[in-house]
Amino acid sequence: MSYNEQLISIANDYFSEHAGSATSREIAAWAMKTGKWAPQPGSMIERCAEELSRAMREEHILDPQGRSVRAKHAARIRENGKQFTLWADIRTATKEHMSRAFQQRRRQILGDCRQLKSDVDSYNDNRRPDEPIQVIFDFTLDLAELEAANAA
Repeated sequence: MSYNEQLISIANDYFSEHAGSATSREIAAWAMKTGKWAPQPGSMIERCAEELSRAMREEHILDPQGRSVRAKHAARIRENGKQFTLWADIRTATKEHMSRAFQQRRRQILGDCRQLKSDVDSYNDNRRPDEPIQVIFDFTLDLAELEAANAA
């Protein structure tokens, strides 16, 4: 069983014992308290890299037009049969890096939308609510509304 499968099993155990919803923090505290999870011996460099990645994803700066933009951008590349992620700062990154990073983020968003559609369709098909949940995937008006609110 992979580590991810072990974590899913822990979450499933939690929900089999607890009704309703919970934060991942509550599930983690329960998993540690019940001995279902313990810190794994791992590389300090890997842990640091994960924390750095998380922090870099969250850093925003104001551009010259006053927009809040993400400062650091990740682009996955494959070289010599190995895949890895390169990070760059938007203020100094090459156009090639930023183009790759933007395309990859767009694909991630598309993947999230595809999964959301599957989830909504499954809910509507299997739970058959009186009024099916409708989700619109055209974000044109949403983006225009957000930009107008930021301009005001």
